[in-house]
Amino acid sequence: MATASKKNPFDMIFLSITAFSSFLVILFIIGIIYVLVSESSLAISKFGVIKFLTSTDWDPVKESFGALTNIYGTIITTFLSLIMAIPVALGIAVFVTEISPNFLKGPIGVAIELLAAIPSIIYGMWGLFTLSPIMGNYIEPFLKKLTAGIPLVEILSRGTPMGIDILTASVILSIMIIPFTASIARDSFNLTPSVVKESAYALGATKWEVVKNIVLPYSKLGVFGGIVLSLGRALGETMAVAFVLGNNHRITTSLLDAAATITVTLANEFTEADKDIYLSSLFYLALVLFVMSFIILSIAKFFLLKAERKYSR
Repeated sequence: MATASKKNPFDMIFLSITAFSSFLVILFIIGIIYVLVSESSLAISKFGVIKFLTSTDWDPVKESFGALTNIYGTIITTFLSLIMAIPVALGIAVFVTEISPNFLKGPIGVAIELLAAIPSIIYGMWGLFTLSPIMGNYIEPFLKKLTAGIPLVEILSRGTPMGIDILTASVILSIMIIPFTASIARDSFNLTPSVVKESAYALGATKWEVVKNIVLPYSKLGVFGGIVLSLGRALGETMAVAFVLGNNHRITTSLLDAAATITVTLANEFTEADKDIYLSSLFYLALVLFVMSFIILSIAKFFLLKAERKYSR
């Protein structure tokens, strides 16, 4: 018993390595926060928090900077991309798990994984040279005619269709995040017990009824987790959006106008920052993105844990 109670030195080494690795992640986060705060201290002292977050100014010549236009563009493109991506991703997952014949499940699964592995700059180049002309010449003029005369909806299609705008950027972003939601939703659907689904079929339920009443309720937590992962990817995406969004620091109600997001502004203007206040404002913008992403993902995680506790009772 005495020998058994002694701790194995290899276990102690393993414990130390894993503990160090875990705390290293926290140190990385603290280090990032420290750099962002220290580098943006000049802008923080000059503009404060409220003024910087509510100002629409972004004028390097007059040294007047505000984050509202960038925050607006980030939220709008992320929200639209999720609206477009989630139904498609769930449809893919349902088809692969419940409808597709076995010989198609493998190729479709591989295609989804390959889509997730494509670098974002490739998406951006494809969006600029292929999708943007299609959007500007065909899809956006059609949407403009379709919404003409409809109150409120018409506002969203004002402007000249160019293909370099919020709508095109949202489409590109939705294509990029579809694989993440689809893969996790597929894995969650596969965890639904077969005996439950077979019992439903035996009682005369259709595929739609099985998916709606059994598969989706059973795997809703996993699906929501995939959506949260896609949300994090959409918030931080840079290169693909930079190609097709433009860099217009203005709040617009039309989806056919160019805009700016935090990541696009950082990518386009970081090398042009020739003044200390300009560079500090860009670091301040990065700090805003960090805090905004942390808050949004924390809220989503809170609801996920709350739902998990509710359904585990």
